[in-house]
Amino acid sequence: MKLNNADTVPFLTYNSLSEIYFIKHGFSTRLGGVSEGIFSTMNLAFNRGDDPDAVTENYRRLCSSIGLEFDSLVASAQDHHTFVRKVTRDDRGVGITRPRDIQSVDALITDDPEVTLVTYYADCNPLFFVDTVKKTVGLAHAGWRGTVGRIGQKVVEKMTTEYGTNPADLVCAVGPAISKCCYEVDLSCAQQFYALGDLDNSRFVFPKKNDKFMLDLLECNRQILVAAGVRPENITLSDLCTRCNSDLLWSHRATNGQRGTMCAFMHIKEEV
Repeated sequence: MKLNNADTVPFLTYNSLSEIYFIKHGFSTRLGGVSEGIFSTMNLAFNRGDDPDAVTENYRRLCSSIGLEFDSLVASAQDHHTFVRKVTRDDRGVGITRPRDIQSVDALITDDPEVTLVTYYADCNPLFFVDTVKKTVGLAHAGWRGTVGRIGQKVVEKMTTEYGTNPADLVCAVGPAISKCCYEVDLSCAQQFYALGDLDNSRFVFPKKNDKFMLDLLECNRQILVAAGVRPENITLSDLCTRCNSDLLWSHRATNGQRGTMCAFMHIKEEV
């Protein structure tokens, strides 16, 4: 990944996605905003107690840094489930300048160049999807529940149904997120990952003592995408752990929940 505009309003990009000429994308950091206190400085969540005027200004600054139109944003309404919503220009502003009109939306897809997709994170996995043939995009929020629910597969299926996507044409990226070095879970959680019997769970569930386990959600999501038909060589995993890099990125675990929130952004450029 690449850190852009490090001295002003920083954001991260994937090299593999930056090579795709018809999209813009970005992932925010915790730096470059105007929020204060526990939200200092780049918080993008309106629902955590921050000053809404500060959050709005943060969006405006980040949009300017990435090169996005503030009025094009449409946001998810996440609750760790697997509903995938198709959005168009009629949905612009939802979750940002307009109230959320649907609850329980953990993934967004679009083929509309007048829309920028926005999804939220602070340890969970962002999943980026680009159909390089149909020129459509998607974003998904994959915490452990969404990962067990195979939200990545559901986005692929929804893009196939709505846009005629061939999964082999998708370019995907996973993360930044809390990584296997830092993501400890209990037995009841680990058992749900062991139940994903068609996947190689030895590569993403690692037993410790006292019924504790380390999870690699990035690898699990990678395998889910491959099982859904995405070519392995078309999937990039982030090398940034949110908890290990909590000076740059918001981490729920590193802050014991006293935190702001980051966003992933995806946008289709107008054809020239």
